[in-house]
Amino acid sequence: MTTISYPPKPSPGDRVAVISPSAGLPGLFPRPYELGLDRLREEYGLEPVEYPATRRMGSTPQQRADDIHAAFADPDVRAVVASIGGEDQITVLPLLDRELIRADPKPFFGMSDNTNLLLYLRNAGIVGYHGATVMCELGRPGAMHPRTADSLRAALFTSGPYELRPAERWNDVNGDWADPATFEREPASRPGEGWTWVNADRAVEGRSWGGNLEILGWLLMADREISHDLTAYDGGVLFLETSEELPSADEVFRTLRNMGERGLLQRFSALLMGRARTWSFQRPNTPEEGARYAAAQREAVLRAMRTYAPETMIVFDVDLGHTDPQLVIPYGGFVRVDGPARRVTVTY
Repeated sequence: MTTISYPPKPSPGDRVAVISPSAGLPGLFPRPYELGLDRLREEYGLEPVEYPATRRMGSTPQQRADDIHAAFADPDVRAVVASIGGEDQITVLPLLDRELIRADPKPFFGMSDNTNLLLYLRNAGIVGYHGATVMCELGRPGAMHPRTADSLRAALFTSGPYELRPAERWNDVNGDWADPATFEREPASRPGEGWTWVNADRAVEGRSWGGNLEILGWLLMADREISHDLTAYDGGVLFLETSEELPSADEVFRTLRNMGERGLLQRFSALLMGRARTWSFQRPNTPEEGARYAAAQREAVLRAMRTYAPETMIVFDVDLGHTDPQLVIPYGGFVRVDGPARRVTVTY
């Protein structure tokens, strides 16, 4: 088994690579992208460096792999940040040079389709960071959410424990990036209801594994980057989230069922389930419709876990993934889930 280690952290003033391993959406929507770059400079003191495919829609998998290699090979670049996600990053993975990336390990930040690269890095022995893309979190209208900004700062620059806390208010409705008025106001939000705990009678700690559920399903179908030696996941902390494509409760259950049939679900000591995304431009649910969607997803998760891992501790509605605020999860790093104390602590 590959030893998993935390890569060295950047310092203010360092150069960080900004790449598009999936979709080159900065070329279509420059406003949130440029805003995100400005915040990297002004709020975090980092100097973003772009690569040829960063703003290019329709770039080939090889062009995106070349950018990843260039970012990791540059000794002056001390971290790598994804511009946004997409849906075909799985085609980039076979083109990557694991030894090149291992030669100078760096923190990589991304989510959604970037689950592909995060899992690839974990298998290369490098802890990554699930969250904080340039366009979505750094490019948020109004200002970065304070909880997101604080979590990202800790993940970027510090090493050690960081307690995750439930959001007092949250949002999952986006404005139109093509409309300048979107960026003139703070996104609306609604009251948070805290996290829901199941089997919370113990405290566990393990290395994290997971990410976006739809992407994990695709990786399972392609038989890529998921170990056949299931002991590699023993005692780990599984974390999952779903995207703005709003997969049905049936799809969520079936993906988890297949993970259970493969023997994966049973290996983990705890599951952190991200708050369900309930709104998209294609499905602009009302708050009531969204609540029903989230409840159906929760029941689908419970049904699968009761079948395959009935004793596993579960925390629902964690502020990770496609939600605002968004807490950064170290991918392959340590996570402690303390049921009796109702506390989740990650190690950045």
